[in-house]
Amino acid sequence: MGYSEEKMYEEKVFKDPVHRYIHIKDRVIWDLIGTKEFQRLRRIRQLGTTFLVFHGAEHSRLNHSLGVYEIVRRIVDDVFDGRPEWDKEERLLSLCAALLHDLGHGPFSHSFEKVFDLDHEQFTQQIILGDTEIHEVLAKVDPGFPKKVADVIAKTYRNKLVVSLISSQIDADRMDYLQRDAYFTGVSYGHFDMERILRVMRPKEDQVVIKHSGMHAVEDYIMSRYQMYWQVYFHPVTRSAEVILTKILHRAKHLSEKSYTFKLPPIHFYSLFEGKISLDDYLKLDESVMLYYFQLWQEESDPILSDLCTRFVNRKLFKYVEFHPSNEQMSKLLELNKLFHKAGIDPEYYLVVDSSSDLPYDFYRPGEEEERLPIHLMKNNGEIRELSRESEIVDSISGKRRTDHKLYFPADILENDTGRRKIKKQIRQLLDLD
Repeated sequence: MGYSEEKMYEEKVFKDPVHRYIHIKDRVIWDLIGTKEFQRLRRIRQLGTTFLVFHGAEHSRLNHSLGVYEIVRRIVDDVFDGRPEWDKEERLLSLCAALLHDLGHGPFSHSFEKVFDLDHEQFTQQIILGDTEIHEVLAKVDPGFPKKVADVIAKTYRNKLVVSLISSQIDADRMDYLQRDAYFTGVSYGHFDMERILRVMRPKEDQVVIKHSGMHAVEDYIMSRYQMYWQVYFHPVTRSAEVILTKILHRAKHLSEKSYTFKLPPIHFYSLFEGKISLDDYLKLDESVMLYYFQLWQEESDPILSDLCTRFVNRKLFKYVEFHPSNEQMSKLLELNKLFHKAGIDPEYYLVVDSSSDLPYDFYRPGEEEERLPIHLMKNNGEIRELSRESEIVDSISGKRRTDHKLYFPADILENDTGRRKIKKQIRQLLDLD
């Protein structure tokens, strides 16, 4: 028996609040979980700054990765097994890709990526293909196996059915994070009937399809996703924390470029600031490291960096007002910028427009920038139909992008004070605070 077929002497079982149990039978999966690159995910929160709004949202990327693995394990072992459309030789590849799909996430994930122009999927592939413990385990299966796992995550693997299990509009990734994030934030929006969806999944050549009888469960799933994005992921206070986090990183980078002398040199950030971060440097970064620097930077002599870090560490977040990018609103923003400068408040860091946008479901539109593989229903006669052609609920939201704009600012320093009372009053009037 080769390494790829080796099973644990006794099945390992992890207790899980979402799936009850996570079952580990394969030696390869157990060895991957034990690598330092996978264990690093314990120190990366799944929801970034959301813990500052929903106090229970302290769960990690590791929790989620195990959950995605478990959903895929159930699909390939219980739903697809024995069906002629499913190649059993793809089982281990599917499990490994599910477990490792988020391996390259950095601290505070998407905010971090935006500032430094990084792509976590590229780092995931580098970890899988590089000189790492993860690569060492995968290469024991077969020298070409790490490349196959990386290709699944990059969505370039030849078997699109395998890719669709972890990357499609109804995949194991979304099914886990919706339920897990709902559980840890304490909201009810993200719950849907996953058991029903798994029962009606069927493998086809290029992707998973859903039996027509399961359409209502899929409708519920899509609406759950819609509600989670607007009630949790795009929560305006979470976005306030992200704005401050982003500005901290921008300010630290700016100071470093100006040869500012930090009380403690930010050695973990230098390669990031220079745009030359190596894989080793990247893997040394996690949220505990970043929070350590934020804690210290509260004492920096630069007043902007010190203030922003104090706000983030102690949850003294920016307030916000609705903002619509019309000509009138843009004129108001220009006036606010001038007034902030007059008041001695740098608008680059303290007056920020933030926009969030989501497209809950879309079908394939050839030639468009974001082509999406649709969710397909299989009727009793074997006919395949795109979901929105059968569901009035899904049709009503298909292709409809919702966008929300907010203007963030520090309301506390806009209070009147001697010498700038008149200017700050003008600012407050423009922001409709008075």
